[in-house]
Amino acid sequence: MENKETIIVYTDGGCSGNPGPGGWGCVVIADGEARELSGGEAHTTNNKMELTAAIMALTTIHNTERFRGRSVTLFSDSQYVKNGITSWIHGWKKNGWRTAAKKPVLNQELWQRLDALNAELKVDWKWVKGHAGVEFNERCDQLCQIEMAKLR
Repeated sequence: MENKETIIVYTDGGCSGNPGPGGWGCVVIADGEARELSGGEAHTTNNKMELTAAIMALTTIHNTERFRGRSVTLFSDSQYVKNGITSWIHGWKKNGWRTAAKKPVLNQELWQRLDALNAELKVDWKWVKGHAGVEFNERCDQLCQIEMAKLR
């Protein structure tokens, strides 16, 4: 029998200096196991790393056959990511990827990747307070710090 339980995801991204060396981390929890993924970039921004963490987690789910068709609850401590994908993106797309102030949307290519994944998957986006003792959010932050340390 196929397991249809919800996949739980935690994501985080960070930067040492903004821009500067950055890291991202995510934990994908499914079928009783927690899979950690992380990476970094030598010269990036905090927002790019937050978006990359969500993109990498959802890409992993999308590319894993046994996860197909399952709903996902994604916890991010980034209001930018959560509000961007659930609210702001509709206006950006309607306005040709321009903000309400008629400026080009920053990180448009990352937003487009995240939007495509979000359209393919059933994602419930949740905000979680960072640095508040939430186990897997804290682990994502540790993964970010490890990746940033590699680049310093």
